[in-house]
Amino acid sequence: MARRFTNKKLVIASHNPGKVREIGELMAPFGVEVVPAGALGLPEPEETGTTFEANAELKALASAKAAKLPALADDSGLVVQALNGDPGIYSARWAGPTKDFAIAMRKVEEALAGKTAQGNHDRRAYFVAALTLAWPDGHTETFRGEVHGALVWPPRGLRGFGYDPMFLADGQSQTFGEMEPDAKHAMSHRARAFKQLVDACFG
Repeated sequence: MARRFTNKKLVIASHNPGKVREIGELMAPFGVEVVPAGALGLPEPEETGTTFEANAELKALASAKAAKLPALADDSGLVVQALNGDPGIYSARWAGPTKDFAIAMRKVEEALAGKTAQGNHDRRAYFVAALTLAWPDGHTETFRGEVHGALVWPPRGLRGFGYDPMFLADGQSQTFGEMEPDAKHAMSHRARAFKQLVDACFG
């Protein structure tokens, strides 16, 4: 049995405004006050894990212990099959120190163009989100969601964040960058991990 969440306040262990906003919107129906780690002056821990789950746990635990409150962390990224899983857990690093995802998307496209020149036309990709809910005593609950699709170029849409404008989910005609937030929330990797979290800890 997963541990139930009974607090009124939850720290979002992220310094990414888009991610904080999206998680805040997902948490809204549960009457929980959401506080970003940045607002509490909590530092970003170094992500030394080798999986999405390990990095989510590391971030959630760091915030929960520092804030003495439960904390929710997400580690997510884009896994591109033709690039042997890159950028994967390094998805944010591909955006450079300024976190410019226009740069990151271009890097992915250039890498894919190199594969295409070698005869590999595979543009399949999927987003992964690992969500960890951690308590100050060190207990954690971790959930993983995925959404599969393909990459388009040039990027389309100004909504979402990260690699959203170049990701077209299976069966969809709009990229995550073009979708209304509600439509994306209904099917995204983060939403799928979140549903498991809610069923286990809030349901």
